[in-house]
Order: sequence, then C-alpha cells, then structure tokens
Amino acid sequence: MEFSLGSTTVVLMKGDITALEVDVIVNAANSYLEHGGGVALAISEKGGPRIQRESTEYVRKHGPVPAGSVAVTSAGRLRAKYVVHAVGPIYGVEGDDKLESAVRNSILKAMELGAKSVALPAISTGAYGYPYERCALLTARVLREFREAGLRIVVCIYTDEGFEVFSRIFRKELGSP
Repeated sequence: MEFSLGSTTVVLMKGDITALEVDVIVNAANSYLEHGGGVALAISEKGGPRIQRESTEYVRKHGPVPAGSVAVTSAGRLRAKYVVHAVGPIYGVEGDDKLESAVRNSILKAMELGAKSVALPAISTGAYGYPYERCALLTARVLREFREAGLRIVVCIYTDEGFEVFSRIFRKELGSP
C-alpha cells in the first residue's frame, strides 16, 4: 500500500523488516541497546554480532539512550547501510511526544546519513505496550512532516493485527493509496 506525500513516498507493508533492502533500517530499541527480543532481536540476529557489539560500545561511551532519541550502528549483514536504533516510550509511563520524537529523530538521522530509503517498524508496540492504533496515528502525523524530503519510507509491520490497524489509520491520515 503506497501513499504519496509531496516528494516523499510512504509504503505500508506487512512483513519482515530484516529482509528489506533500504539505506536505513530503524530498530525499536531499549535505552541500553540490548537487543534481546522482538524486532530488535530479529535485527541483531540477522545482522550478526557486529550490531550488538557496536550497540554495547555506544552505550559504554555515551550512556543509555533516552526515550525519543536514537543511536546509529552499521547494519552488519543486513541489506542496509545503517541501523538507527530508536528508543520509544513505555506506554503509560512516558508521553506520546516521546514516540513522535523517536519516529522523527529516526528519519532525521537517516537523512543526516544521506539515506533516501528508510524502513520503520511499529515503535513501542511490543514489550513497551503501545497500542497499534496510537502508534499508527502518531507515526502518520510525523510522516506528514517529511512530505517534501524526497524519501521512500517503508513502514513494515510484522503482525496481521498491526498491519490491519496501520492500514486503516494511514488511509484516514495520509489519504487513499
């Protein structure tokens, strides 16, 4: 499902983000960049040990990554140039602004790295408990900010339920595909 936002194209798909060939894959990470579950584990396993090694080194040098912020590593064996690790909020603990910041800062960091294509997961919807509906709405809001960025942004959702919710919200918020 494809949406045109000015010079930016948003593609919503159901699938495995680790299989995509893009400049940047965004990882839904925790503050310590310990990739032990969900999309983070999938990215770390498929990308190889280099991603976790670089993540551990990043935290050792810079400290934990706050919610709403990002860190960058290489992509290891993934078909991408970089992984941008976005730390989303825990639902009910930190506000929606942190989720919007995580999405926005991921895309801004990708642009800073020279990326033309970015793959995003549903940040904070796994262990952090964000409802798909809220995540989809906030993600769509942020994506509209990049309408003239000339990017290809692939929002890749792993579950049937999540894809169904994102499809409904994106149609409403971004226009018919």
